[in-house]
Amino acid sequence: MSQTKTPPIYELGPDFYDEVKSADFPQAQLRYRNDQAAKLVGLEALSAEQWQQHFAHFTALPSNLSTPLALRYHGHQFRQYNPDLGDGRGFLFAQFQVGDKLYDLGTKGSGQTPYSRRGDGRLTLKGAFREILATELLESYGVNTSKTFSVFETGESLERHDEPSPTRAGVLVRLSHGHIRFGTFQRLAFLKQIDNIKKLLAYSIRHYYPDLLPYSEPEQAALFLKQVSFASAETVAAWMMAGFVHGVLNTDNMNVTGESFDYGPYRFLPHYDPTFTAAYFDQSGLYCFGRQPSAVLWNVLQLAEALKVAFPDLATGEIQDDFADQFNLHMRNRLLSRLNLYNPLEDEAAAAKLDEALIMNFFNFMDEAKPFYEQTFYDLHSGVLSADQLIRSPQAKAYKHPSFAALEDTLECYEVADQKKAEHSYFQKGKACSLLIDELEGIWAPIAEKDDWTLFEEKLAEIRSFRGVY
Repeated sequence: MSQTKTPPIYELGPDFYDEVKSADFPQAQLRYRNDQAAKLVGLEALSAEQWQQHFAHFTALPSNLSTPLALRYHGHQFRQYNPDLGDGRGFLFAQFQVGDKLYDLGTKGSGQTPYSRRGDGRLTLKGAFREILATELLESYGVNTSKTFSVFETGESLERHDEPSPTRAGVLVRLSHGHIRFGTFQRLAFLKQIDNIKKLLAYSIRHYYPDLLPYSEPEQAALFLKQVSFASAETVAAWMMAGFVHGVLNTDNMNVTGESFDYGPYRFLPHYDPTFTAAYFDQSGLYCFGRQPSAVLWNVLQLAEALKVAFPDLATGEIQDDFADQFNLHMRNRLLSRLNLYNPLEDEAAAAKLDEALIMNFFNFMDEAKPFYEQTFYDLHSGVLSADQLIRSPQAKAYKHPSFAALEDTLECYEVADQKKAEHSYFQKGKACSLLIDELEGIWAPIAEKDDWTLFEEKLAEIRSFRGVY
């Protein structure tokens, strides 16, 4: 195993967490085990019995956290500050140092904590099922995401207003590159704990941004904010190119590493629609697809305000422009990556102008013709290589729309970036792998009705079949 000798979280001390215990579940039936993720932290050799002991009963791993820790944080929820947050149905279970990267194992649905408020601390099995598929598909789309590590069904029945109830329960373990949220800093700012803000900053730099260690403390604060902003801009650009709508972009759901995590009412776009909203309770569309970049930027600005409590001279004036520049850069790079295209123009200005035309014509086509979002990336992967390529598409009619002509002309100016990816077997099947809400419900129905996981296993295999293409 690759666990740390002394888990780094202990460096922060008890002001940052509370020791808690897992719920005592009536049963533990393994529903998902991610051995690819387990291999990253040296746990792939655990026996079935050991896996259950550690990830259903939460017996401590050797030389790791002796007791689970519920982390303390606050946050803005739909832009209203809430000081009554914290890990309410999860905890930090273990940490692993792998090379220069620190990983956490955290839980969801593992029982009540001091921050559960009136909640039962549990997770529905359907919620766990949805998170598995979200993380698996986002990883295959090339998004920087946490990995669902383990899911057990717990044998409990839960009452929920947004699912047919009673419904089955599960406990999920997530592998993440850190669980330090924007809201972790916000809590310390709210409490005016300047020394603890500096302690958390030092911890975050030491374990997530070690390149900043040589700088002075004020310089570290400024550079840390910049790096977090850039990482966040890259992640939201990846979401946009994946047609992904997170749904609940509160500051407590933003990680300082830029990693995407904690999937609740997410959705994937059927068609390009900036107003598409994932959460039924987001009635104003605050976190709709098209507003995700501004939502993430707003959250970065709240992190800046928290840091300014300890560093009043922290310069924040350039955050908005720098974020926009990074977002646009990653949108361009991500589009080229998803299409497996290379801009051959050597003149920098001419190349930039061509890329701008590609983005404009691509999204104009998406807006005008309303093709399926993911199928379009699939069909246009590596450009239009043959005359019958688009004729074979299940949405061939969309490519006859007048708006496609300009896009096709622009695509012809690019070259294939990676021939092996162009020839990947995934692109021989003719239909893109997607995860629209109707398909999600269709995969869940046989699980709910007769405990048949066949469609789930088939979808998982399909999702993993093109890992590394994007």
